[in-house]
Amino acid sequence: MSEELILAIETSCDETSAAVIRGGKHICSNIVSSQIDIHERFGGVVPEIASRKHVETITRIIEAAIKESGYEAKDLSAIAVTEGPGLVGALLVGNVAAKSLALALDIPLIATHHIAGHIYASRLEHTMVFPALALVVSGGHTELVLLPQEGVFHIIGRTRDDAVGEAYDKVARALKLPYPGGPHIDRLAQQAEEENVLPRAWLEQDSYDFSFSGLKSAVLAAINQHRMKGLELNESAIAKGFQQSVIDVLVTKALRAAKQYEVKQLILCGGVAANRGLRTELAAACQQEGLQLIVPSPKLCTDNAAMIGAAAAVKYKHGEFAGLDMKADPGLSLEAWSIKI
Repeated sequence: MSEELILAIETSCDETSAAVIRGGKHICSNIVSSQIDIHERFGGVVPEIASRKHVETITRIIEAAIKESGYEAKDLSAIAVTEGPGLVGALLVGNVAAKSLALALDIPLIATHHIAGHIYASRLEHTMVFPALALVVSGGHTELVLLPQEGVFHIIGRTRDDAVGEAYDKVARALKLPYPGGPHIDRLAQQAEEENVLPRAWLEQDSYDFSFSGLKSAVLAAINQHRMKGLELNESAIAKGFQQSVIDVLVTKALRAAKQYEVKQLILCGGVAANRGLRTELAAACQQEGLQLIVPSPKLCTDNAAMIGAAAAVKYKHGEFAGLDMKADPGLSLEAWSIKI
């Protein structure tokens, strides 16, 4: 076989996923089992429940991914798995499954970084050009990552408190919207005829960091003021104000960083990259600046194993494999995961 065939496994949070990726770019299969309906009643992910569901489904998900790919286990070149970051119990389930397969098939094991996966999901649909800048927006992460070359990551900005997705969920909960809150707030914001203007957290003048806890508090204060005065709550106006504040800060800082570091491409990735408001405004800003923007399709923005396979292909290319003593690492550093130059 001229191109490597990687079986990838992703169990970092509440999706159990397995995929077969050929040559780091071609999706042969990508099976995702979501637990949203289970965690919805709790208003967020319950780690112990997530881990148990991974145990229940991991074997059949892997079998389904291999079957759908049209290949057999003996054809695989390597096994890739999310090493971190994520929920440690959930990571361990995928970790053990991947080690067992690698040992049984006598093929290399590739420890993969979850955020690298989100970034390299773009390669499954687009051509990545370096140097590039990635704006990572998800439930647990909000980061600006500089990619000077393939497989090398430098974080130039990150959230100091809540991640964007986390802020969306907390605001949605305050508005009594279902979990996960992001899609519901996005929908309300698109429908809104009015905007409840909320503050923007710019931080220091030259900083690329983010902060959303103050914005969340401003939303809660606005909601409480309406209720205390007996006024009808305009949920759409609050949703639009919240989303617009988030988008203004993300777009402004991403464009400023792209200009400073003279990148050829901006990558929007992570679960919140499926947000219509953010995609639309960032695309317009990039077009005005003459900067190429690439965004994975919505199905590749949320957690899935195909993105893990795409990132793992970079490690495979450079011969950087993991031993069977690899441990799940919920605090795994993206910069440390970079290829060894």
